[in-house]
Amino acid sequence: MSETHAEYADAWGEPEPPQPPAASPIGAATAPAVTPADASDAARLVSFGLQPKLLPARDAEYGELLRRYRENPAFARLADAVATGLGLVVLEVSPRAGMAVTAGEDSVFAVRMGDYARRASTDSADRFLHGLAHLAVAAMAFPRPEDLADDAYIGRLTVNGVDAFVRQACLRLEQRAEEQGENTDPASDAPGLEAAWRIYARRSATGATKDARRLAGSTTGIVGKAAAFLTDSGFLQRTGDEGGGSYRTTARYQLQVRDMAGSAAMAELLELGVVPVSDGSATLLPPPEGDDLELAADAALPFHP
Repeated sequence: MSETHAEYADAWGEPEPPQPPAASPIGAATAPAVTPADASDAARLVSFGLQPKLLPARDAEYGELLRRYRENPAFARLADAVATGLGLVVLEVSPRAGMAVTAGEDSVFAVRMGDYARRASTDSADRFLHGLAHLAVAAMAFPRPEDLADDAYIGRLTVNGVDAFVRQACLRLEQRAEEQGENTDPASDAPGLEAAWRIYARRSATGATKDARRLAGSTTGIVGKAAAFLTDSGFLQRTGDEGGGSYRTTARYQLQVRDMAGSAAMAELLELGVVPVSDGSATLLPPPEGDDLELAADAALPFHP
């Protein structure tokens, strides 16, 4: 604009021509708006995480969404928010485990041990033993803290090995109760491992069929049902029929056991010192000498709210 024109503009109030918008400072970025497509993709990723047997390496869409989660923080926050809204806790998002989630107590996806055991049996003692079987599988799969910390560690177990482990633990608890002069025949519905040993020890390992097939209410039947449930849930993989059924752990199960490793019942069972680091066979370690550990009276079972 010339100086003459500027003087007339000032004198007569002529408006200044519109100015272009100021450019954003170099390096500044505005967060992109979340689109319905982004929300749909985030929910899709969470839905993949709820399919525990599905691995990212075997599904191109899952793998792409997983890559997007790991490379795009905004998308990761959106997927985490979707999971939280569904009452899920994200344990890990990685190529080895996919989007590993676990259900919170109030989630519609929560599987409670009480519900699981009631489907298996109407007997209260059986329901308690089903919880003990899950606890024993976890303890035998990952007997040391370093096993849980090592992402490359794979636990191995057999149904008969878990049953032998629990029976050895029951013997150790019986000996301790006798040494301390405590009641060795508690009520069947009492909580804690002290109450469990007599119930488990008096139960037949296989049942009374002529061909020695294990019955559903036998201890190996209960352990076998726990192992089958964990396999269906993507926590174990069946590897053979030896030892009543042999299994290996998955990355998801390691994450799940990490999450519950601080439970009192888990600590009690490991502190008995009868579970070895092995290939899942029934070989057991003798209890340590001079062990006078205190057991928590109201230890909770895993997968129980």
